[in-house]
Amino acid sequence: MTAERALFLSIVIPAFNEEGRLAATLREVLGYLRTTAWEWEVRVVDDGSSDGTAEVVSSFHRDEPRVMVQAEPHRGKGGAVKAGLLAARGDYRFICDADLSMPIAEIARFLPPRVIDVDVAIGTREGGGARRIGEPLRRHLVGRVFNGLVKLLLLPGINDTQCGFKMFTARAVADIFPHVTVHGWTFDIEALYIARQHGLRLVEVPIDWHYRERSQVKMLRDGLAMFADLLRIRRRAKRGAYVG
Repeated sequence: MTAERALFLSIVIPAFNEEGRLAATLREVLGYLRTTAWEWEVRVVDDGSSDGTAEVVSSFHRDEPRVMVQAEPHRGKGGAVKAGLLAARGDYRFICDADLSMPIAEIARFLPPRVIDVDVAIGTREGGGARRIGEPLRRHLVGRVFNGLVKLLLLPGINDTQCGFKMFTARAVADIFPHVTVHGWTFDIEALYIARQHGLRLVEVPIDWHYRERSQVKMLRDGLAMFADLLRIRRRAKRGAYVG
């Protein structure tokens, strides 16, 4: 049996109970990808949904086999992303939030020829060329406080670890994600810390980001869990768990 041929691009969409907005997202993603010359796949990782998320993806798969659903037990966003990236076949593997808060055409900013000799390209909503559109001030301030803690404790110099749009090369996925232990929202921080420990080349890519009202992040509940994860990652880092 021969191995499946690698593709240029895999788009990995983690999804938990996203029946309500996933169809619109897939239509937009496919509308863009079909205008490109890339060889691609769209892999929706169903994180143990209890609604019709898998059925929505299956309906697209019938007409477009390059769209597929990857069924996983419910672990959290980080667990879904890890499973999807490791199963993907693309030379470049792009994480895309199910709410598509970044216009899909901006994906070209993360790929050659716009980005060359980079292992990890992460979307940023901060700095020159980036725009936050429609975000409530309170949510923005909470995010900035959390990012300040991330920079202080683990990742100095990275202005936005939590944007849901990130590109990893196949090599970077192989180096990083077997070592990722966080299954929740802060998997990004652990993944980026591991990337730095492995000497991978990382760049932030400014994007236009549109706030979506139906976010699955609950600021108080998830904020406390994210802070606890941040401390656990720091403890593991101090023990040398991510070295080499």
